[in-house]
Amino acid sequence: MKRITQLRVSKFVLPIGALLIAMISLQSGASLAKGLFPLVGAPGVTSLRLGIGAFILLFIFKPWRIRFPRGDRMALFLYAFALGGMNFLFYFSLKKLPLGVAVALEFTGPLAVVMFSSRRIVDFVWLGFAILGLWLLLPLHQKTGGVDLFSAACALAAGACWALYIIFGQKTGVHHGPGAVSVGSLIAACLFCPIGIIDNGMALCSSEVLPFGIAIAILSSVVPFSLEMVALTRLPARTFGTLMSLEPSFAALSGVVFLNEYLTGVQWFGLAAIICASIGATLSIKPKVELQELNS
Repeated sequence: MKRITQLRVSKFVLPIGALLIAMISLQSGASLAKGLFPLVGAPGVTSLRLGIGAFILLFIFKPWRIRFPRGDRMALFLYAFALGGMNFLFYFSLKKLPLGVAVALEFTGPLAVVMFSSRRIVDFVWLGFAILGLWLLLPLHQKTGGVDLFSAACALAAGACWALYIIFGQKTGVHHGPGAVSVGSLIAACLFCPIGIIDNGMALCSSEVLPFGIAIAILSSVVPFSLEMVALTRLPARTFGTLMSLEPSFAALSGVVFLNEYLTGVQWFGLAAIICASIGATLSIKPKVELQELNS
């Protein structure tokens, strides 16, 4: 039993640690991006993040050395579309929503992945904690007059893209690893960057914007997407989705630190419930491969 526990811990320390660092980096970048909205708007920030991020990832991973079989190309394209759509829609939602609330709404995507892939009763227990946390975090049980409906719809649509990102990212990354991130980012940049370029023109290259764009690309794309691919290829989809319930917590803390966005006591209690869901999901992981090897 002790050996089984050690194998379980050693197998999942790396992907879970990578995922936690990815979330911290991502939400720090989101806070920085929101401060750039008055200059270039959400489309401009999306273009900077995807374009610069794709360039850096191409330089790091050199994906032209990777061959994608025809059967993998559709999954790669859907992964890229989900990646770009997730960024584009999330930034639109962030214009009028607090960072923690926007991420909590977006989290309905990973939550759906957990719901549709769960089989054991304990999985639904942790899922229940996550749902309770979201209910307390969001103003769903109060008057919703302060929530912009269009921004909320954008956050929910970003959540749908997030779910696709998890599913197709796992299919793409299992064979090609981080290299798939660079190719997916390049495709996403080709799809969504023209929108921000048409909207802002050369303003994206100004000295007031470009340095922040580089920082946003590194914090929000290069670091998290690379680390998330490590986690995606080493964790079950339901476990990855449940662990992502920590995202609203990091977002809320980032909003407090960088944007002076404060939550109520009830909402902080909701964050605690979400953290419990993530911890429970982590402790209940059962690596079937190692267990079978030990029994053989």
